[in-house]
Amino acid sequence: MSPQDPGFAPAKVNLYLRVTGRRSDGFHLLDSLAVFAGVGDRVSAVESGRLALALDGPEAGALTAEPDNLVLRAARALAAVAGCPPHAALHLEKHLPVASGIGGGSADAAAALRVLARLWRVETDLDAIAETLGADVPVCIAGRPARMREVGGLLSPVPPLPPCGLVLANPRQPLATPQVFRARQPGFSAPATFPEGWADAAELAEWLRPLGNDLQDAAIGLCPDVAAVLAALAAQPGCLLARMSGSGATCFGLFPSPVQAAMAASALPADWWRWGGSLSA
Repeated sequence: MSPQDPGFAPAKVNLYLRVTGRRSDGFHLLDSLAVFAGVGDRVSAVESGRLALALDGPEAGALTAEPDNLVLRAARALAAVAGCPPHAALHLEKHLPVASGIGGGSADAAAALRVLARLWRVETDLDAIAETLGADVPVCIAGRPARMREVGGLLSPVPPLPPCGLVLANPRQPLATPQVFRARQPGFSAPATFPEGWADAAELAEWLRPLGNDLQDAAIGLCPDVAAVLAALAAQPGCLLARMSGSGATCFGLFPSPVQAAMAASALPADWWRWGGSLSA
């Protein structure tokens, strides 16, 4: 995410996701490599005498501007910390499918924090506020590749990623994260061991392959269309790895180049949500 474009809310993709334990309060402990795609929502804000949110974009129909919308919650949380009234006219242009495992709502909340901090001239620790809004919001604040641990808020840098292409595909079936976790088979996985780097996309895919996504089988049990998306991705020429992101139902395909990824995305069923290109800079 470019600092010059604080309103861009890119899709967050979990290249692997391991459930490593469970806290006494019931929250699961995770280990994941999160990256960001070149597709996302957009949040903007202008001065206003009250707090309001306007929605549009191809995926806006699945949202309602309710008081608990994450963008509005982010605005209220920042205003409370800054000691200012939560007055702004927010606009959310929605391009990412809702409840799809690519952190759309979290990315929107992070973008709202960034644009409002600029609008209100607030200098505060956005990471601390992000932690109160959801497990994926902290990693979305920075918008760059990171390793996520604990319940998601413990972030650490990762080796530079090689050039590669990415396809995202969703069968337009929402999946609720708590439901997927409840359906998961018992047991926990060991955290990943990172190398010093990867020579190319193929080497990255081979490293990722055994790490898996510990929620994928549960998601397929709840939404069999996930398996169909994975099969369609794996069948595309040049696909190095096909896997589900987060708790689904969005899946990704890793490709040697953005051009190959764009071609693969265009070959997927037109009634799916689909995108192909590069990682977000």
